[in-house]
Amino acid sequence: MLNIPKMLQSSIQLDRSIAAEKELTLNWPERIKNTLLSLDVELSEVANTSEWFKVWKEHKGKNDEGKTVRETLLVEYVDAIDFFLLFASQKQWVENVDLTSEQFKKLETSDSKLNLTDTYLAIKSMLFSSSVSNRPDNFRHAWHLYLKLGMVGFGFSPAEIEEAFYQKNKINYQRQENNY
Repeated sequence: MLNIPKMLQSSIQLDRSIAAEKELTLNWPERIKNTLLSLDVELSEVANTSEWFKVWKEHKGKNDEGKTVRETLLVEYVDAIDFFLLFASQKQWVENVDLTSEQFKKLETSDSKLNLTDTYLAIKSMLFSSSVSNRPDNFRHAWHLYLKLGMVGFGFSPAEIEEAFYQKNKINYQRQENNY
């Protein structure tokens, strides 16, 4: 099971660190919209890296130099998790990201093959609906679907997800030290 409260705190701390370091002056509604846009881009990068939708392509998936397709996809996947968590924090919807053991177990198992395209489009639809209509339930549903996409659709274990999340968090801090 993921330690979501700890991951949430890491996302918030990174965002605060970047905002202070870069002296960001966006007002709060603009910061929330910027986070949503960043999340949308990261979701698109997950799809683009996986390439499941490219039905014409025999060898699907893109990889960064020195990494497998799966490793590259995992990095993109956790990038989106970071923005999901940050968005929840900014909207004051943090109660919608933590899961009970029972909820988590239900998400990481599936009786049937997950349709990646339907799941992806549902995530995006629910996410935008949550923002436009201020519906935290839609956000929670998008979040749950995203976790299911990673664990069932891509086969990532909770341990892999958490390890990759913190590894990427470390890289993001290093990038800030190097004037990213």
